[in-house]
Amino acid sequence: MNEMAKDLKDDQIEALADYFSSKPALTHRVRDKGFAAVGEYLFKKGNRYSGIPACKSCHGEFGQGTDELPRLAGQHKRYVADQLQAFGERARTNDNAIMHTIASKLTEMEIEALALYVSGIKEETKEEQ
Repeated sequence: MNEMAKDLKDDQIEALADYFSSKPALTHRVRDKGFAAVGEYLFKKGNRYSGIPACKSCHGEFGQGTDELPRLAGQHKRYVADQLQAFGERARTNDNAIMHTIASKLTEMEIEALALYVSGIKEETKEEQ
């Protein structure tokens, strides 16, 4: 994307941001509810035994993200897992201080469970809780 976006003007970037932010968030069907529950626990409570904070503490109660941090809700599970692994290995270096510290402590199982859970977070979750 960097190569494709390098020549965009500020007004073009704003127009693209407006366009994509107006689109409804998509989610993926989660078939393994039990495994996703492991991810939900990590997302909401973290893992005090390995020092992993709750994802919601930065990315929002429902994974909606902030102006500075990305939305996790509805992201494809493979993408999320790959990014967490990249942060853990320092192959991805933006936000290196925080995300490397967290992702490097996640086990492979925790990464897969988190990725599965966030891929299925729906907007309706807000009303259900």
